[in-house]
Amino acid sequence: MKKSIFLSLIAFFLFVSSFGQTLPKVKIETTLGDIIVEVDTIKAPVSALNFLKHVKEETYNNGVFYRVVRMDNQPQNDVKIEVIQGGVFAEVQFEKIPPIAHETTEQTGIKHLNGTISMARMGPGTASTEFFICVNDQPELDFGGKRNPDGQGFAAFGQVVKGMEVVRVIQKQKDVGQTLSEKIGFKVSLVE
Repeated sequence: MKKSIFLSLIAFFLFVSSFGQTLPKVKIETTLGDIIVEVDTIKAPVSALNFLKHVKEETYNNGVFYRVVRMDNQPQNDVKIEVIQGGVFAEVQFEKIPPIAHETTEQTGIKHLNGTISMARMGPGTASTEFFICVNDQPELDFGGKRNPDGQGFAAFGQVVKGMEVVRVIQKQKDVGQTLSEKIGFKVSLVE
């Protein structure tokens, strides 16, 4: 009984201490316009702090959006999604960066809704620098979703708060097999 009261008090304290806490914002400056993302360091600390670390260390200098997924360009997939994907894109570079632990949407409570930013990955625990932004709600990317056969979903860690029109313009660019014909360069910085 005392243990459950103690745990309840800790949970309440954590909830109250997160009230009023401002989440960091990041600006992704592209040639097509800016995207402002709020990074949820409270609900998704592993993924969010990893992303912010790469922002601060300028890993994303010369970053690019290189992949667009629309309903019309994924004929081989039974479960269709809509996202734009970006990062460092150079395999040699991101293979040298240690991956992070996988935070599921079941753990964080952050769902893949319109404008959600999330870590791209192969298997669970392989994400490092590459990320994607959802266009429209994408529940099949959540824990238990069917887009990835392992059912673990992807690690969502924030939300676009300004610039979804830019995300949609990027998604409509010409592609060959989901790879943009002309990659969209970007740089990322913390919003003061």
